[in-house]
Amino acid sequence: MSNLAIFFWLLNIVLDTTGHLAFKAAAVIEHESEWQRWKALLSSPPLWLGAGCFCLEFVVWLALLSLVPLSLGMLLGSINIVVVMVAGKWLFGERLDRMRVAGMWLITLGVALSGGGA
Repeated sequence: MSNLAIFFWLLNIVLDTTGHLAFKAAAVIEHESEWQRWKALLSSPPLWLGAGCFCLEFVVWLALLSLVPLSLGMLLGSINIVVVMVAGKWLFGERLDRMRVAGMWLITLGVALSGGGA
């Protein structure tokens, strides 16, 4: 894989992770009523940060796919799941049980094997 492809892959991971974490931060807002919660959500900076990250990620993903085959891009993109799960644990205290950790290791192994053959 070229250095440019690696750059776009890493940038995709950062944008995807930031987008998911920002949406989670926006979603945990609590208010007395549903209407107030949605009003606060729509004016929440994390919501718009997440939307912006996903818009940029779309462009970065297209750039990555212009450099690698779709099959490789999809395999490499699955590492985002692992990064988001670890970041969710770190920032939001989300639970990582044995099965989730095993799944994360299997994903990581699959990405390493598929990326190493490119």
